Amino acid sequence: MSVSGLKAELRLLESIFGKEHERFRIISWRLDELHCVFIQSTGGALTIHCNITESYPSSAPIWFVESDDPNLTSVLERLEDIKKSNTLLLQQLKRLICDLCRLYNLPQHPDVEMLDQPLPTGQNGTTEEVTSEEEEEEDMGEDIEDLDHYDMKEEEPVDGKKSEDEGIEKENLAILEKIRKNQRQDHLNELIPEDCAGPSMNRREKDFTGAVSGSVQASDRLMKELRDIYRSQSYKTGIYSVELVNDSLYEWHVKLLK
Repeated sequence: MSVSGLKAELRLLESIFGKEHERFRIISWRLDELHCVFIQSTGGALTIHCNITESYPSSAPIWFVESDDPNLTSVLERLEDIKKSNTLLLQQLKRLICDLCRLYNLPQHPDVEMLDQPLPTGQNGTTEEVTSEEEEEEDMGEDIEDLDHYDMKEEEPVDGKKSEDEGIEKENLAILEKIRKNQRQDHLNELIPEDCAGPSMNRREKDFTGAVSGSVQASDRLMKELRDIYRSQSYKTGIYSVELVNDSLYEWHVKLLK
């Protein structure tokens, strides 16, 4: 899918579920992430995060919820049942809202049916493509900010890093450190043109273990999720296991062991 196609999906979501919607609200979005909340009958808000990889819609969005409720975990797992489509994000979100309404004994909201409408198209019948030099410059600026972000991470005070890693076993700390280094190398490779890469840095090396997709902000959030898992008693006592495929933050294998 083109960038404009994904933008069309996200803008449609925002137009339907704005920040004042009574049941579901899109708080913010970027091309690689989506922040939203589900409003419960008590007035409480369930925060939901979605990460979108560069290979979308071939790769499904990754959903997270700020709760340990196993019922919510089941709701997110059922999103995987939705087949591939050009509007996978819209269809998954429709299922998510419907399942959450069912879970909390709320009536199905009629606005979810609007997610089935076709996306806006250009005169040629395809989703209108929008590109500009300004967008390219903005992307380059974000990449540079991302690298600055990693530099700042490396210069964190020792005490802060100790508290961040507290309760995580050594082998898992080694995994986290490897991922962090791979992320920085990936972003460096993205900024270096192929014809400028020296013999020790070429495009083939971009396929090495731990390649990442998405913004630094999305990766940071996933790293936090992974740290929380490594600290959790359920993980330490062997109730479930988590394996990162090729050390990638964007592909996890989770197994229930007990």
